Amino acid sequence: MDRVDEILAQWARERPGLDVGPMGPIGRVLRLSRHLMRALEGTLARHGLSFASFDVLATLRRSAPRDGLSPSALMAAMMVTSGTTTHRIDQLEAQGLVERQPNPDDQRSVIVLLSPRGRALIDAALEDYVACQAELMRALPKTERATLSSLLRTWLGALEGPTEAPTARTKRL
Repeated sequence: MDRVDEILAQWARERPGLDVGPMGPIGRVLRLSRHLMRALEGTLARHGLSFASFDVLATLRRSAPRDGLSPSALMAAMMVTSGTTTHRIDQLEAQGLVERQPNPDDQRSVIVLLSPRGRALIDAALEDYVACQAELMRALPKTERATLSSLLRTWLGALEGPTEAPTARTKRL
């Protein structure tokens, strides 16, 4: 029995005709999210990163490690607004972690690249981030992790729909 079971029992007592069953998994996911966020935020903070800055650096590292991304492709990959993307890029550029360069395929636009310092930082932070995630998942046997991942993928897919991979930028001619 966990705290969510106690809450469900209270509702069953107070509102016996109301089906509060969905509160169980959703309540647990929300509570887990808070625990996970605290642990992961602590890991990133040791590298001087927030989730927002990690998101930009990690997206650049995994999506376009050498060629960079246009701000619009970066925005689409992170699923944030244009203003938020610009603000994040500005902050990281001021810290010397990313660089804006003219897009050789379109002189009206720029591409965003990891600086050497940004690449080293994201590589180090990523190792600790993944280790933290592994530690957080240790409570579940591998088979249960696979089942959980499959269930969450199905649920998330029903809410978000299919995804599209971001493109780095227009191919060079």
